[in-house]
Amino acid sequence: MPIISDVREYLDELTEIRRDIHAHPEIGFTEERTGDLVAQKLKEYGCEVHRGLAKTGVVGTLRKGNSLRAIGLRADMDCLPMQEHNEFAHRSTQDGLMHACGHDGHTTMLLGAARYLSQTRNFEGTVHFIFQPGEEGYGGGRVMVQEGLFEKFPCDAVFAMHNKPGIPIGSMAIRPGPMLAASDRFDIRIKAKGGHAAHPHLGTDPFVIGAQIVMALQTITARNIDPVDSTVISIGFMKGGSAYNVIPDDLHIGGTVRSFRPETRDLLEQRMTEITAGTAALFGASATCDYRRGYPPTINHADEATFAADVAAEICGEEQIDRNVAPSLGGEDFSYMLQRVPGAMMWIGNGPGEGGCLLHNSRYDFNDSALPVGVSFFARLAERFLAPQE
Repeated sequence: MPIISDVREYLDELTEIRRDIHAHPEIGFTEERTGDLVAQKLKEYGCEVHRGLAKTGVVGTLRKGNSLRAIGLRADMDCLPMQEHNEFAHRSTQDGLMHACGHDGHTTMLLGAARYLSQTRNFEGTVHFIFQPGEEGYGGGRVMVQEGLFEKFPCDAVFAMHNKPGIPIGSMAIRPGPMLAASDRFDIRIKAKGGHAAHPHLGTDPFVIGAQIVMALQTITARNIDPVDSTVISIGFMKGGSAYNVIPDDLHIGGTVRSFRPETRDLLEQRMTEITAGTAALFGASATCDYRRGYPPTINHADEATFAADVAAEICGEEQIDRNVAPSLGGEDFSYMLQRVPGAMMWIGNGPGEGGCLLHNSRYDFNDSALPVGVSFFARLAERFLAPQE
């Protein structure tokens, strides 16, 4: 595997940085310590450093020569609001916060690429290192774009990668077109008539209505959507009641919806609204569905996806690259950047993920063995995209 040899020389330092970030997780738009660390390292490497986009975002810039061509490389910095159950030395020091999605690794890999490129400068043009806050549900990518990311730092293309447990170290995967799904949320609120649990016939039970709604929602994906058009409606919680012998007046149901196509997204919202109101009416109650659209689908641009796959093959070997991986119903706010600038997101192998240690698991940890692969990939992307023109 032709990992850049120079990267191996400071792999121990990168591992130390990654574990330091892991031990000090910060939730979206509060990444002050992480941002300070990133800015400090970028300055050490000789990058121009810009702060303040999306509150805690950091952008480092390297320039060489007179070429106007520019590339953006993006990493996310935030953690998840969950308790870590690992026992190793670099486990989270913050109660209820954890780097359970590997953003500590993404940030470190991009810092490693910035260090390498600042030393070698084997490119002609501009590299923007984009460190984004608030990916985990806060829409930091959207905010950065709205606040002028690509006006302040114009890019001809933008690239990102995300670690993927289940893909071996030294392997990568990508696809042109839809890579990740649109990620929406909903709140269903049922208004019924509560009363004594021993006399349910004297009221209208919101739990019975809620159960019917939950089951009916699954008929949307089974009977209203083309079977080859992947969608998911998942219930995340049902909240209602406070006593064993009381039927409450209200019930609150919440969850997430995933889809790829705009017309499918419209149909999901329409049918969920209709089923919610109609089912409640059958029981003499009322209910509303507040459907909130979140991240759009992450759509890789075809040429940029091919380019990224070619660069990955150069590092890992063609046999280790899946160029048409199955899309995921996970969501990513890198999608907002891809709506403005051509680019692509790639998955980098994080190892087997044994013992249930997949993303968003309380015992997950980024695999440091992936660091030199990711650093090499980011660095080669910049060098190949900004190759001197003869």
